[in-house]
Amino acid sequence: MVRSTIVAAMAATALLLSACGGGGGGSDNANAAPGTAVPSAPALSAAAQVGEKIFNDVTLSVSGQQSCATCHDAAHAHANSDGLAVPLGGPTMTTSGFRNTPSLRYLSFTPTFFFDSEGTPTGGFFRDGRATSFSEQSRHPFFGAHEMANADVAALLTKLRSASYIAEFTQVFGANIFDNDTAAFDRIVFALQQYQKEDAEFRPFDSKFDYYLAGKVALTEQELRGLALFNNPNKGNCAACHPSGRQPDGTPPLFTDFTYDNLGVPRNVDIPATADPNYFDLGLCGPDRTDLSTRTDLCGAFKVPTLRNVALTAPYFHNGKFATLREVVSFYVRRDTNPEEWYPPNSGGIDKFNDLPPQYRNNVNTTEAPYNRQLGDQPALTSGEIDDVVAFLNTLTDGYQP
Repeated sequence: MVRSTIVAAMAATALLLSACGGGGGGSDNANAAPGTAVPSAPALSAAAQVGEKIFNDVTLSVSGQQSCATCHDAAHAHANSDGLAVPLGGPTMTTSGFRNTPSLRYLSFTPTFFFDSEGTPTGGFFRDGRATSFSEQSRHPFFGAHEMANADVAALLTKLRSASYIAEFTQVFGANIFDNDTAAFDRIVFALQQYQKEDAEFRPFDSKFDYYLAGKVALTEQELRGLALFNNPNKGNCAACHPSGRQPDGTPPLFTDFTYDNLGVPRNVDIPATADPNYFDLGLCGPDRTDLSTRTDLCGAFKVPTLRNVALTAPYFHNGKFATLREVVSFYVRRDTNPEEWYPPNSGGIDKFNDLPPQYRNNVNTTEAPYNRQLGDQPALTSGEIDDVVAFLNTLTDGYQP
């Protein structure tokens, strides 16, 4: 996929968030060098405190066993912790989802979905960018058949009225808030939005790499080699989509450019939906997103995720195909030189890019390094260099203690 430089847009987003307190409480910590004395993070607003309770409340699901935090575990950088390719939910917690759970960390820097001047899709929430904001994103899991599975807003509000924090909810949003179901639901998702924007836990910028950028610690020789390979446009070329340098306003790197890419990830037969040979998840052009269904050139493209905390968020890619970072980096550099390692055989040889219908396989990125190799070429990284890149990626985990 041809991509343009969007540093200006990212910087503008960061500046806007900075002007608003970095999206909420804790902005001083986010902008200060790790390891330096900073003021305590401001207390969460009353709405955000209610949002935190909603985020962790399993009683709002039909099963009584699932909350936002069930799939977005703080100990795993607010991603899933069960190791499954896709989460389970529904009334009995046995209904399979369709996509791997993404991390919620650093989402406060995400711009609303747009096409840039070169036509590159950028930003938005969910793996297909269909939600425009935290609050819009928060609406869907309450009703998803494979998630919290409420029949409608009224059913959800019935559960909320019995919540232990209902007095706080009505104190913040008004004693008459339940007079209008739509208004009450809007306050639920607003509270969730404020919690994710204000709580510094969602964007602490305190990884080993952050300490390194601040001159507080040194990276090991292997980690430095991995960083160099990560940035080298002829080797890993990871920084083409996951920029590793500070933004012009000084904001630490987010390790995503918020664009979309089609990597031809192998089909994951562990997802029950794939038992139907006609089922395909096409990302930007469907099935969950419908406004771009006619943009067949975008079929198979998914949002470039942040690599912050990537060591904690296995399995990887939208379909959870790979269990380890080493598998992921190996796939990047050996997908085209050794396709037999990743794709099944067919009558013509190798069924390459087998998680896409044949008519969309030309959408897969085969022009940028390291995807520009051919069958039989040397991969862009050796086995040892793959290990070096993985060592560097492990420096991006939040909560580093020097």
